[in-house]
Amino acid sequence: MIYIGSDHAGFKLKEKVKKYLDRQKIKYQDLGTYTEESVDASDYAVQVCKKVGNAHARSVQNNIGILICGSGIMMSMAANRIKGIRAALCWTPAIARQAREHNNANILVLSGRESSPKNWQKIVDIFLQTKFSQKQKYSRRIKKLDKI
Repeated sequence: MIYIGSDHAGFKLKEKVKKYLDRQKIKYQDLGTYTEESVDASDYAVQVCKKVGNAHARSVQNNIGILICGSGIMMSMAANRIKGIRAALCWTPAIARQAREHNNANILVLSGRESSPKNWQKIVDIFLQTKFSQKQKYSRRIKKLDKI
């Protein structure tokens, strides 16, 4: 399952991402916001991260999140405060691949204001399709993160 959330500045892109996921027949749950009325990004980051974090605690490894705000920075900052979350602000397909392969990112963060249509679709595709490499050096680094 994919859990998706945004603030008001990410709302339009979130709606586009949802339509894209629908076309790909990928299941998701929209956790808000549902309008362009001003809200705090951190409220939605927490909702998405709790769902993803709870799934990981239950060993459901295929659940991930997508968070979108104006710049992507606030969502990233809020998400990465939550234990078990590895949120990655991805601005290119190459960064999305590395976020999954090397860092086992479980939350994709996008910028609602800076993501181009061509780019965000490729980023979402790569993030969803790429698996963690599980090389020893990467696994060791993830274990260190989990202890922080």
